[in-house]
Amino acid sequence: MSPDYPFEDGATARAVIGDDGTLTEWNEGARRLLGHDAADVLGRPAAGLLADGAAPPALAGPRWDGTLGLRHRDGRTVSVWLLAHHRPAREDRPADWLVVTPLEVTGPAGPGDPLAADALTLSPCAVAVYDERLRLRRMNGSMAEVLGLPEERARGLRVSEIGGNPESEAIERELLRVLRTGRPLDVQTYSRSGGEEKAHAWLARLAPVTDADGRVRGVCLAAHDFTENYLARERLQLVNEASERIGSTLDVIRTAQELADVCVPALADFVRVDLLDPAEPGARPEARLTAPVVLRRAAHRSVLTGAPEAMIAPGGLATYPAASPQAHSLLAGRTVVGSTASGDLELWLAWDTARTERARDFGMHSTMSVPIRARGVTLGVAVLTRHRRPDPFTPDDVLLAEEITARAAVCIDNARRYSRERDTAIALQRSLLPQTLPRTAAVEAASRYLPAARAGVGGDWFDVIPLSGLRVAMVVGDVVGHGIQASAAMGRLRAGVRTLADIDLAPDELLTHLDDLVVRLSQEETGEDMPGEVGATCLYAVYDPVSRRCTLARAGHPPPVLVPPGGPPVQLTLPAGPPLGLGGLPFESAEFELAEGSLLALFTDGLIESRERDVDAGHRLLCAALGSHADSLDETCNRVLAALLPRGGAADDVALLLARTLGLPASQVATWDIPADPALVAPIRKQVVEQLDLWSLSETAFTAELVVSELVTNAIRYGSRPIRLRLIHDATTLICEVSDTSHTAPHLRRAKIWDEGGRGLLLVAQLTQRWGSRHTADGKTIWAELSLMEEE
Repeated sequence: MSPDYPFEDGATARAVIGDDGTLTEWNEGARRLLGHDAADVLGRPAAGLLADGAAPPALAGPRWDGTLGLRHRDGRTVSVWLLAHHRPAREDRPADWLVVTPLEVTGPAGPGDPLAADALTLSPCAVAVYDERLRLRRMNGSMAEVLGLPEERARGLRVSEIGGNPESEAIERELLRVLRTGRPLDVQTYSRSGGEEKAHAWLARLAPVTDADGRVRGVCLAAHDFTENYLARERLQLVNEASERIGSTLDVIRTAQELADVCVPALADFVRVDLLDPAEPGARPEARLTAPVVLRRAAHRSVLTGAPEAMIAPGGLATYPAASPQAHSLLAGRTVVGSTASGDLELWLAWDTARTERARDFGMHSTMSVPIRARGVTLGVAVLTRHRRPDPFTPDDVLLAEEITARAAVCIDNARRYSRERDTAIALQRSLLPQTLPRTAAVEAASRYLPAARAGVGGDWFDVIPLSGLRVAMVVGDVVGHGIQASAAMGRLRAGVRTLADIDLAPDELLTHLDDLVVRLSQEETGEDMPGEVGATCLYAVYDPVSRRCTLARAGHPPPVLVPPGGPPVQLTLPAGPPLGLGGLPFESAEFELAEGSLLALFTDGLIESRERDVDAGHRLLCAALGSHADSLDETCNRVLAALLPRGGAADDVALLLARTLGLPASQVATWDIPADPALVAPIRKQVVEQLDLWSLSETAFTAELVVSELVTNAIRYGSRPIRLRLIHDATTLICEVSDTSHTAPHLRRAKIWDEGGRGLLLVAQLTQRWGSRHTADGKTIWAELSLMEEE
């Protein structure tokens, strides 16, 4: 037996059994144990070696051990303890079982044996033996080196007396536990002992020391230094923690703060994150840097409450010369480490006496500046400082800081990109929404739009559209999704609603046409006939201040809330209607009479839906906020948003439209039934002039008389009875309406020079501010508006 290879093959019986139960290997030790030659057993079932009546073991799992009766070559039965290991398949062999058993067992050590208990003090591990009173009895040279005391000095002292720190007291408690129970124990600790310059990680094995009668007479402590493994594990854990904690939101400042929070106190006692200001909001900083460097404090964190080490507050700007650690690191494009021992720290701080004094007051002795770079662009710098921890930064600390900062840099860059895209989407969204709401004689209105706090801008929109006859349309809608695409789709839908509202469609008819538009948008989006790809909801309402009636229809949208004058808020009951984009499904409208001064609230689901509450709870909060009296609609909007939305913002974007209804007095409306006789048009004109005199609108009488004459004559010639003329006026507009039961709409055409007719509607169009027609359930109405405002 060679000292270089002290293992004798015959000292262990070893065999290999394939998963199919066939013997594939048989060593000399196995032959010595059972007498069978390899040629006699290889390739045969291993079960053939079992003695008569012995049941084969159920091999399962990675390891098995037990005693079996095996058949010797001479026929006798040999009882053998076996240890079997299952070996997975490899490229050079299939899966099998390795079965072994020892043939030679070493006896116990006797007196004078070098392996006796006294020889444990020669172990390279730090070993100490404590007596029944937990007083140090023996220790080896390694332990003496760790403790920084010779054995003759430390003998008779307790662990807590030798260490003098909380860690040593904890170990002493564990020693007492082993002494009392007689069971060994493993303990891990990370501490600094008297003989160490820096803290070490120790794995200590505490084992009872017994006499010949088995009584516990003391405890042996054997400590193994596994600092490198411990620190490597800590670094990996910190990197994993950074991956989970950094980048939880797409917010630059929040991400910078998360970087500082992760590094304190794991890496440093004080961390500050300074970022370069981009030329434009959301853009990336310039690639080339020159000194001095202007940085904005994004975040900082300290082990001390309130971060008293900081010279500037978050959000503040500071200029750093080339000699500063910030500029030095950014200009060099690499991590820079400085300390008081090397003299670099004093050199860097020389440019600012206030910083020098601050560093001296807190005992700052080491600093590390790590550039924050992502995708080839420098975004800023993270500066880590130590003043409470006495040890300086090590090369491993530098690698760890660079790893964490690199992860944070990508998150910061993503947040900048998201901010730019979000700002673009919000700008697009706001440009597509009404900049101001029109002032009408039908309603007073106020609105709010808030993009989602995290998901960004979506497809919510609202609008107030003046219609003919002083009526007004109010609409609120929501396109599914977020981002620029949702904003663009919203803009197309809002334009479609305005176009359809311009031809005075009833709410249910308008939603039907809008549904067709959404289906076409889905087809354009996918290139296939796939309805539902672009989803949207909509609520459309038309209010008439003359009749004080409001007609509403909805397409999968939350119904509005009505607050009547002096009454409690109620949710209007409307036919639900399918969401837009499904195609082919009907919509229904409902009509309500609203008292003057009623408050109508139209909103998107982002206002009432939340993770913290259900929709019913959201409705209750909305009704409570609307029920509080407020003359100002803007104040009511603010109160509603404050009551329903969390402080951090809503999870979905929110559109809110409040409208207080107005009524037109009957004295400002005049109506005549027109006989179907062209000869009676003249008396009608006379009555119109008299009514205008009564309204003090004599200066408009000539134009109004011509318009009424043309509209009434046109209705008598081409319309159907009954025919009705109605005049409506408010402070700025005079409206002439002629209704009949014919569904044929008029068309404006230009008459040729020698044509005798065809100039009536052209004349009306030139004399009025605007004109048009709308279909009703009984026929149609031709209307024209004359402005009562004096032209400047």
